Amino acid sequence: MHGHRLRLEADRKRVPFWTDIPVGAVYGAMKRLAAEGLLREAGQEKQGNRPTRQLYEITDAGKTTLEELRILGLTDIWFKYDPFDLALTKANAKDLEDFTAVLADRLERMKALLAERREMIEGAIPYIGLIEEWALRHTERRLAAEVDYLTELIAFAPAISDDQHNPRARKEKVLTKTKGGQRYMKQK
Repeated sequence: MHGHRLRLEADRKRVPFWTDIPVGAVYGAMKRLAAEGLLREAGQEKQGNRPTRQLYEITDAGKTTLEELRILGLTDIWFKYDPFDLALTKANAKDLEDFTAVLADRLERMKALLAERREMIEGAIPYIGLIEEWALRHTERRLAAEVDYLTELIAFAPAISDDQHNPRARKEKVLTKTKGGQRYMKQK
């Protein structure tokens, strides 16, 4: 298969629904995969006045790697910290009005993203199988959870602001080392 055909296939299979990798990146990816021995050149193809296209096929090592990635995709738990969380811990919630306005703006943008995602899913359902629908619904549910979280956080904003004005009592934690070099927190 040549890059253009793979790109068309990626469009047909709606790759942008499942990943943030642009379909146009397929050409560079194919060259990298060939350099890693996961694809190999399988000839050339020329049709009419079009330029000659390099054909590639997957190698045995590529098939093995692909299967390993499929298994990892289903079994590995992927967790990435959201920069929002760090920014929240450093936010100035003393000014309740500004703090709430920032959160409300984020909530509205998240709701719009969720509505857009739901519309996209409903439009895709006639063209996809049940397993693809559930893959799309996973992102929908994650966005819905974020909307719920922000809604609850905004309701809690007055208490957060009060806590910044008059901090509640906190236990002090001290970082210590053991003989093995392991670090742990110890409460005072």
